[in-house]
Amino acid sequence: MLEKFKESRDYIKTRTDVQPTIGIILGTGLGGLVNEINIIDEIAYEDIPNFPVSTVQSHSGKLIFGELGGKHVIAMQGRFHFYEGYTLKECTFPVRVMKLLGIEKLFVSNASGGVNPDFEIGELMIQDDHIDLFPSHPLIGKNIDELGPRFPDMSQPYSHDMIALAKEIAAENKIRVATGTYAGLTGPTLETPAEYSYVRAIGADAVGMSTVPEVIVARHMSIPCFAISIITDLGVPGKIEEVSVEDVIAVANKAEPKMTLIMKELIARV
Repeated sequence: MLEKFKESRDYIKTRTDVQPTIGIILGTGLGGLVNEINIIDEIAYEDIPNFPVSTVQSHSGKLIFGELGGKHVIAMQGRFHFYEGYTLKECTFPVRVMKLLGIEKLFVSNASGGVNPDFEIGELMIQDDHIDLFPSHPLIGKNIDELGPRFPDMSQPYSHDMIALAKEIAAENKIRVATGTYAGLTGPTLETPAEYSYVRAIGADAVGMSTVPEVIVARHMSIPCFAISIITDLGVPGKIEEVSVEDVIAVANKAEPKMTLIMKELIARV
Protein backbone atom coordinates (compact mmCIF):
# COMPACT_ATOMS: atom_id res chain seq x y z
CA MET A 1 0.00 0.00 0.00
CA LEU A 2 2.89 2.35 0.76
CA GLU A 3 3.95 2.07 -2.86
CA LYS A 4 0.51 3.25 -4.01
CA PHE A 5 0.75 6.31 -1.73
CA LYS A 6 4.19 7.05 -3.15
CA GLU A 7 2.99 6.58 -6.73
CA SER A 8 0.23 9.14 -6.16
CA ARG A 9 2.67 11.53 -4.49
CA ASP A 10 5.19 11.19 -7.29
CA TYR A 11 2.56 11.93 -9.93
CA ILE A 12 1.34 15.00 -8.02
CA LYS A 13 4.91 16.29 -7.86
CA THR A 14 5.05 16.22 -11.65
CA ARG A 15 2.03 18.55 -11.74
CA THR A 16 2.96 21.14 -9.10
CA ASP A 17 6.02 22.64 -7.43
CA VAL A 18 4.03 23.66 -4.34
CA GLN A 19 5.35 22.01 -1.17
CA PRO A 20 2.39 22.18 1.23
CA THR A 21 2.73 22.31 5.00
CA ILE A 22 -1.03 22.56 5.63
CA GLY A 23 -3.68 20.06 4.51
CA ILE A 24 -7.35 21.05 4.29
CA ILE A 25 -10.42 18.82 3.81
CA LEU A 26 -13.63 20.69 2.95
CA GLY A 27 -17.05 19.33 3.83
CA THR A 28 -20.53 19.45 2.33
CA GLY A 29 -21.41 22.96 1.18
CA LEU A 30 -18.11 24.25 2.58
CA GLY A 31 -15.93 24.54 -0.51
CA GLY A 32 -15.86 28.34 -0.36
CA LEU A 33 -12.60 28.44 1.58
CA VAL A 34 -10.99 27.69 -1.77
CA ASN A 35 -11.97 31.21 -2.85
CA GLU A 36 -9.56 32.54 -0.20
CA ILE A 37 -6.65 30.50 -1.51
CA ASN A 38 -4.20 32.05 -3.93
CA ILE A 39 -4.46 29.07 -6.27
CA ILE A 40 -1.30 27.96 -8.03
CA ASP A 41 -2.28 24.51 -9.35
CA GLU A 42 -5.35 22.27 -9.50
CA ILE A 43 -5.38 18.51 -10.12
CA ALA A 44 -8.57 16.51 -10.71
CA TYR A 45 -8.83 13.38 -8.58
CA GLU A 46 -9.49 11.30 -11.69
CA ASP A 47 -6.04 12.23 -13.01
CA ILE A 48 -4.18 10.98 -9.94
CA PRO A 49 -3.10 7.31 -9.89
CA ASN A 50 -4.89 5.25 -7.19
CA PHE A 51 -7.16 8.13 -6.08
CA PRO A 52 -10.88 7.52 -5.53
CA VAL A 53 -13.31 9.90 -7.26
CA SER A 54 -15.92 11.85 -5.28
CA THR A 55 -19.52 11.04 -6.20
CA VAL A 56 -21.36 13.41 -3.85
CA GLN A 57 -23.38 16.50 -4.72
CA SER A 58 -21.42 19.69 -3.79
CA HIS A 59 -18.07 17.84 -3.74
CA SER A 60 -16.20 18.89 -6.87
CA GLY A 61 -13.33 16.41 -6.76
CA LYS A 62 -9.95 18.07 -7.09
CA LEU A 63 -6.79 18.95 -5.19
CA ILE A 64 -6.07 22.65 -4.88
CA PHE A 65 -2.51 23.87 -4.33
CA GLY A 66 -1.71 27.43 -3.34
CA GLU A 67 -1.15 29.96 -0.58
CA LEU A 68 -3.42 30.81 2.32
CA GLY A 69 -2.49 32.85 5.36
CA GLY A 70 1.12 32.93 4.26
CA LYS A 71 1.33 29.12 4.14
CA HIS A 72 1.57 26.68 1.27
CA VAL A 73 -1.57 24.54 1.39
CA ILE A 74 -3.16 21.55 -0.28
CA ALA A 75 -6.96 21.48 -0.14
CA MET A 76 -9.27 18.61 -0.96
CA GLN A 77 -12.28 20.11 -2.68
CA GLY A 78 -14.50 17.09 -2.18
CA ARG A 79 -13.89 14.24 0.24
CA PHE A 80 -14.67 10.53 0.17
CA HIS A 81 -17.28 8.82 2.34
CA PHE A 82 -17.84 5.26 3.50
CA TYR A 83 -21.44 5.41 2.25
CA GLU A 84 -20.21 5.88 -1.32
CA GLY A 85 -19.00 2.29 -1.20
CA TYR A 86 -15.35 3.02 -0.48
CA THR A 87 -13.44 1.23 2.25
CA LEU A 88 -12.18 3.43 5.07
CA LYS A 89 -8.65 2.89 3.72
CA GLU A 90 -9.82 4.39 0.41
CA CYS A 91 -11.64 7.25 2.18
CA THR A 92 -8.44 8.18 3.98
CA PHE A 93 -6.04 7.52 1.10
CA PRO A 94 -5.57 11.25 0.35
CA VAL A 95 -4.50 11.95 3.96
CA ARG A 96 -1.66 9.46 3.54
CA VAL A 97 -0.62 11.14 0.30
CA MET A 98 -0.77 14.60 1.88
CA LYS A 99 1.60 13.41 4.60
CA LEU A 100 4.07 12.18 1.98
CA LEU A 101 3.77 15.57 0.27
CA GLY A 102 4.91 17.22 3.50
CA ILE A 103 1.86 18.49 5.43
CA GLU A 104 2.47 19.20 9.11
CA LYS A 105 -1.10 20.02 10.18
CA LEU A 106 -4.58 18.96 9.00
CA PHE A 107 -7.68 21.18 8.99
CA VAL A 108 -11.09 19.56 8.47
CA SER A 109 -14.61 20.94 8.08
CA ASN A 110 -17.97 19.21 8.00
CA ALA A 111 -21.72 19.73 8.13
CA SER A 112 -23.33 17.92 11.04
CA GLY A 113 -26.53 17.43 12.97
CA GLY A 114 -26.64 18.94 16.44
CA VAL A 115 -27.80 16.78 19.34
CA ASN A 116 -26.78 19.19 22.09
CA PRO A 117 -30.00 20.99 23.11
CA ASP A 118 -28.07 24.26 23.49
CA PHE A 119 -27.13 24.31 19.82
CA GLU A 120 -28.84 26.35 17.12
CA ILE A 121 -28.98 25.78 13.36
CA GLY A 122 -26.04 27.55 11.71
CA GLU A 123 -23.88 27.41 14.82
CA LEU A 124 -20.20 26.51 14.65
CA MET A 125 -18.79 23.69 16.78
CA ILE A 126 -15.06 23.20 17.19
CA GLN A 127 -14.41 19.51 17.72
CA ASP A 128 -12.47 18.65 20.85
CA ASP A 129 -13.14 14.89 20.71
CA HIS A 130 -14.96 12.27 18.68
CA ILE A 131 -16.74 8.93 18.98
CA ASP A 132 -16.03 6.40 16.25
CA LEU A 133 -19.26 4.55 15.34
CA PHE A 134 -18.15 3.34 11.93
CA PRO A 135 -18.45 -0.46 11.49
CA SER A 136 -14.85 -0.74 10.34
CA HIS A 137 -11.59 1.09 11.02
CA PRO A 138 -9.06 2.67 8.63
CA LEU A 139 -6.11 1.09 10.47
CA ILE A 140 -7.35 -2.50 10.31
CA GLY A 141 -4.89 -4.74 8.49
CA LYS A 142 -1.12 -4.78 8.25
CA ASN A 143 0.39 -1.70 9.86
CA ILE A 144 2.69 0.48 7.77
CA ASP A 145 5.45 1.03 10.30
CA GLU A 146 7.06 3.77 8.20
CA LEU A 147 3.93 5.90 8.71
CA GLY A 148 2.98 5.23 12.31
CA PRO A 149 2.70 2.74 15.19
CA ARG A 150 0.50 -0.34 15.34
CA PHE A 151 -1.43 1.06 18.33
CA PRO A 152 -1.58 4.86 17.99
CA ASP A 153 -2.53 6.95 21.00
CA MET A 154 -5.78 8.93 20.65
CA SER A 155 -5.77 10.87 23.92
CA GLN A 156 -5.60 14.13 21.93
CA PRO A 157 -7.30 13.59 18.55
CA TYR A 158 -7.67 17.35 18.10
CA SER A 159 -4.89 19.80 18.94
CA HIS A 160 -5.55 21.63 22.20
CA ASP A 161 -3.33 24.50 21.07
CA MET A 162 -5.21 25.00 17.80
CA ILE A 163 -8.58 24.77 19.59
CA ALA A 164 -7.54 27.49 22.04
CA LEU A 165 -6.25 29.71 19.25
CA ALA A 166 -9.42 29.23 17.19
CA LYS A 167 -11.55 30.24 20.18
CA GLU A 168 -9.44 33.40 20.55
CA ILE A 169 -9.94 34.22 16.87
CA ALA A 170 -13.70 33.66 17.19
CA ALA A 171 -13.89 35.94 20.22
CA GLU A 172 -11.89 38.67 18.48
CA ASN A 173 -14.38 38.58 15.60
CA LYS A 174 -17.48 38.21 17.81
CA ILE A 175 -18.31 34.82 16.32
CA ARG A 176 -20.19 32.43 18.56
CA VAL A 177 -18.55 29.01 18.69
CA ALA A 178 -19.12 25.95 20.81
CA THR A 179 -16.77 23.06 21.48
CA GLY A 180 -17.96 19.50 21.58
CA THR A 181 -17.73 15.86 20.65
CA TYR A 182 -18.55 14.63 17.14
CA ALA A 183 -19.97 11.16 16.55
CA GLY A 184 -19.12 9.60 13.20
CA LEU A 185 -21.74 7.33 11.59
CA THR A 186 -21.83 5.78 8.14
CA GLY A 187 -24.92 7.38 6.57
CA PRO A 188 -26.24 7.92 3.98
CA THR A 189 -29.51 8.11 5.91
CA LEU A 190 -29.86 10.94 8.35
CA GLU A 191 -30.45 9.75 11.88
CA THR A 192 -33.77 8.61 13.34
CA PRO A 193 -35.01 10.33 16.53
CA ALA A 194 -33.92 7.28 18.55
CA GLU A 195 -30.46 7.37 16.96
CA TYR A 196 -30.11 11.07 17.79
CA SER A 197 -31.04 10.27 21.39
CA TYR A 198 -28.53 7.42 21.41
CA VAL A 199 -25.57 9.50 20.25
CA ARG A 200 -26.49 12.21 22.74
CA ALA A 201 -26.70 9.63 25.55
CA ILE A 202 -23.20 8.31 24.82
CA GLY A 203 -21.67 11.79 24.97
CA ALA A 204 -21.87 13.37 21.53
CA ASP A 205 -22.83 16.96 20.76
CA ALA A 206 -23.06 16.53 16.98
CA VAL A 207 -23.25 13.70 14.49
CA GLY A 208 -22.03 13.36 10.92
CA MET A 209 -20.73 10.98 8.25
CA SER A 210 -17.06 11.90 7.89
CA THR A 211 -14.01 13.37 9.65
CA VAL A 212 -13.39 10.59 12.18
CA PRO A 213 -11.58 8.21 9.78
CA GLU A 214 -9.46 11.02 8.33
CA VAL A 215 -8.45 12.25 11.77
CA ILE A 216 -7.59 8.72 12.93
CA VAL A 217 -5.25 8.27 9.97
CA ALA A 218 -3.71 11.73 10.45
CA ARG A 219 -3.07 11.04 14.14
CA HIS A 220 -1.57 7.65 13.23
CA MET A 221 1.04 9.70 11.34
CA SER A 222 1.38 12.22 14.24
CA ILE A 223 -0.26 15.06 12.30
CA PRO A 224 -1.98 17.59 14.63
CA CYS A 225 -5.63 18.08 13.63
CA PHE A 226 -8.23 20.83 13.84
CA ALA A 227 -11.85 20.22 12.90
CA ILE A 228 -14.90 22.46 12.83
CA SER A 229 -18.55 21.58 12.22
CA ILE A 230 -21.44 23.69 11.01
CA ILE A 231 -24.65 22.57 12.69
CA THR A 232 -27.02 22.30 9.74
CA ASP A 233 -29.96 20.60 11.45
CA LEU A 234 -31.05 19.57 14.95
CA GLY A 235 -31.56 16.09 16.36
CA VAL A 236 -33.05 17.38 19.59
CA PRO A 237 -36.46 16.11 20.79
CA GLY A 238 -39.15 18.60 19.78
CA LYS A 239 -36.85 20.24 17.18
CA ILE A 240 -36.42 17.37 14.70
CA GLU A 241 -37.72 18.20 11.23
CA GLU A 242 -37.48 16.52 7.85
CA VAL A 243 -34.21 17.56 6.21
CA SER A 244 -32.89 17.24 2.65
CA VAL A 245 -29.32 17.54 1.42
CA GLU A 246 -30.36 20.83 -0.19
CA ASP A 247 -31.36 22.13 3.26
CA VAL A 248 -28.00 21.07 4.67
CA ILE A 249 -26.09 22.78 1.87
CA ALA A 250 -28.14 25.98 2.23
CA VAL A 251 -27.37 26.27 5.94
CA ALA A 252 -23.72 25.40 5.38
CA ASN A 253 -23.39 28.05 2.67
CA LYS A 254 -24.92 30.69 4.91
CA ALA A 255 -22.66 29.93 7.88
CA GLU A 256 -19.54 29.31 5.83
CA PRO A 257 -18.09 32.86 5.90
CA LYS A 258 -17.70 32.64 9.68
CA MET A 259 -16.03 29.26 9.46
CA THR A 260 -13.80 30.46 6.63
CA LEU A 261 -12.66 33.48 8.63
CA ILE A 262 -11.69 31.29 11.59
CA MET A 263 -9.91 28.71 9.44
CA LYS A 264 -8.04 31.29 7.37
CA GLU A 265 -6.84 33.23 10.43
CA LEU A 266 -5.93 30.04 12.29
CA ILE A 267 -3.83 28.81 9.38
CA ALA A 268 -2.06 32.18 9.31
CA ARG A 269 -1.23 32.00 13.04
CA VAL A 270 -0.14 28.40 13.53
